[in-house]
Amino acid sequence: MPEWLVLTLAMAAACAVVVVITLVRHRRAPEDEDPNDTPDVIEYMTMWIGVIYAIVLGLAIAGVWEARSVAQDHVQAEAQALHEISARVRVYPPDVRDRVRADTDAYVGYVVTTEWKAMADHGEVTKRGTELMQRVREDVTDYQPKTDFEAQAYQPLLDQVATADQARNARADSTGATMPGVVWFGLLSGAAITIGMVFALQIRRTARELVLAGLFSALIAFLLFLIWDFDSPYSRGITASAEPFLNLFPHAGR
Repeated sequence: MPEWLVLTLAMAAACAVVVVITLVRHRRAPEDEDPNDTPDVIEYMTMWIGVIYAIVLGLAIAGVWEARSVAQDHVQAEAQALHEISARVRVYPPDVRDRVRADTDAYVGYVVTTEWKAMADHGEVTKRGTELMQRVREDVTDYQPKTDFEAQAYQPLLDQVATADQARNARADSTGATMPGVVWFGLLSGAAITIGMVFALQIRRTARELVLAGLFSALIAFLLFLIWDFDSPYSRGITASAEPFLNLFPHAGR
């Protein structure tokens, strides 16, 4: 099911639940109930519950957005390090240079065309990708420099290999969801309490109040969906992309 459809259904369901509960409550309310007679303490509690929940939502959104940005930084660091390897290996003999570049291109092509989909579907990197990265490492580390010029390039190449491998490991660690289950329990419970406090104020059946209550519940549903969408940096709607690989290795996606 497309994510935009999930969002639409969630917001519509939130609105429908609030409206239905309001109408049912209004039908079953005692005839002598005065909707204007709301204790001041309930209004005070409702205000603070809304404020506290808004802060929690804001922190959750900031947290998942930061995790998504960090995941994109890992991709950029990995792609840049691999590009540096391909560029700096030009000082090596043609056979060594071509082998390193070919294995680097093979790794990048596999990441873009195959491993990226595996991360989205299964939340983990692949064994084949690890093997291809190891091949690039062996190409660089197994060569013995024969001139001073090659020796000067050797250590920087090792550093770039280490940077690429470290970025790959960080990418592997960030493929799953970032929000713990207990946080989701708090977010969903807070949403139920916040929306429930609307009924503590004895909402009436006027069109204006029904529309506002529906929009309020739909907004909370939208924000929760936004957190869920950002929660897995590589597998949902607004995800970290493989664009850095494609920018530095234009032929990788072909």
